[in-house]
Amino acid sequence: MAHGFLQSFDDRIAVSSAGTEASGRLNEKAVQVMKEVGIDISHHTSDSVDKYLGEAWDYVITVCGGANEACPAFMGQVKHRLHIGFDDPSHAEGTPEFIMSEFYRVRDEIKAGFHKFYTEQIKPAL
Repeated sequence: MAHGFLQSFDDRIAVSSAGTEASGRLNEKAVQVMKEVGIDISHHTSDSVDKYLGEAWDYVITVCGGANEACPAFMGQVKHRLHIGFDDPSHAEGTPEFIMSEFYRVRDEIKAGFHKFYTEQIKPAL
């Protein structure tokens, strides 16, 4: 979701995303809640962070729970490493309604957090 929002703020920036526990497929609920706000992430992939190790990055940003601790060291050139943390809604338990409410809540928190990041750090540098 963070990738989708960040890319939607400015199509001039290149965004890649990966996970420390990549499943190889996207969570259908994440695709659904993003589609509801007009962002299609269905073409995104669930890649392992290993795919990007050793490359040069302006920002490496961890977003979910233990990802900050589990993210391996990037040996390439990383100008800024940040953690903008959110709950992982895929770990929510309870009724189907509660689980969906967690996806909506986290989606909205991600949008706000990454919009703040974009306006304060990315946009001024462009």
